[in-house]
Amino acid sequence: MQIDQRTHSSECQTFCSIIPPYVFDQLAKSDDSKVRQLAIDAIAAGSAARAVRSTLAMMAGWAAVPSPSAKCHRLVYDVKHGNFNDLPGTLMREERDPRSDDPAVNEAYTHSGTTYNFYKKVFQRNSLDDRGMSLISSVHLGRNLNNAFWTGEQMCYGDGDGRIFIRFTKSLDVVGHELSHGIISHTCNLVYSNEPGALNEHFADVFGSLVKQWRRRQSVKSADWLIGNDIMGPATTAKSLRTFKAEKAYENDPLLGTDPQPKHLRNKYNGSSDNGGVHINSGIPNHAFYLVATEIGGKAWERAGQIWYKTLLKLTSTSQFHDMVESSTETASTLYGAGSAEYKAVVKAWKAVGF
Repeated sequence: MQIDQRTHSSECQTFCSIIPPYVFDQLAKSDDSKVRQLAIDAIAAGSAARAVRSTLAMMAGWAAVPSPSAKCHRLVYDVKHGNFNDLPGTLMREERDPRSDDPAVNEAYTHSGTTYNFYKKVFQRNSLDDRGMSLISSVHLGRNLNNAFWTGEQMCYGDGDGRIFIRFTKSLDVVGHELSHGIISHTCNLVYSNEPGALNEHFADVFGSLVKQWRRRQSVKSADWLIGNDIMGPATTAKSLRTFKAEKAYENDPLLGTDPQPKHLRNKYNGSSDNGGVHINSGIPNHAFYLVATEIGGKAWERAGQIWYKTLLKLTSTSQFHDMVESSTETASTLYGAGSAEYKAVVKAWKAVGF
């Protein structure tokens, strides 16, 4: 295989995970020692991954990836319960290879392909970098690891413990969410802290949800507007990790507690945890997008999604919530007209969440 020795600045490749820190903080308080250990293991895995990635980022050629092509190119590896030092692992399935006997391999392969096709057909984007970047996935990371990661170059999936979370490759919106972080890093590259970081998580949630809706051909009314509902295990009452709707994704769950996401600016989190609330405050623009999409109607990727994607391309790495409001409103006006139903829906939605 030909290798392109391009290098990426460490500043433009954000390390992200689907499970927020506040989930592990809650699990670490459990009376069940096994649950506490699962939380500790997941926190340690994330910390170790960031340390490994920081070291690699300083090495020339660390970000070498297969040469870009005009078509989807997927590679799925098995890390065989190793850690981030063992990435990517053993190649199990490449583009056009037959199905594997391993369902996690097939799920990672299929969902990354669906995400590629979504961006290609809906936004005319050729992979994450718009130059045909290969989609690399590693499955079976760690043992019973409750998380999935975008490392800045590839996807990594834990298997879950089977009780709180199940196999992370099962969820199309999780895969779409994490791969969308790659697109964000190759466009406006939103800094992963405070309001820019919350916007980073917001865009990943939006496009993760839209990938699922597009694949299922759902209207805004038939979509569930949930993130992570396919990975929730039998030990929790939570229906998902997050919801775009005004309600909570979970309340008073014996393991997870209560979903902390606000849906209005007046309830914005102003603390330092979670990189300044990147997974928390994303709930505010998430709900705004839901209001835009449901006000416009139809299929969310056709108009609301177009406004959001074009807005993503206009933002900068330090864009704040007010920049998002202004830019999305301008984009709606440019695409559909200042007096259009789409424009009015955007203005109305932002006002409804406090702007």
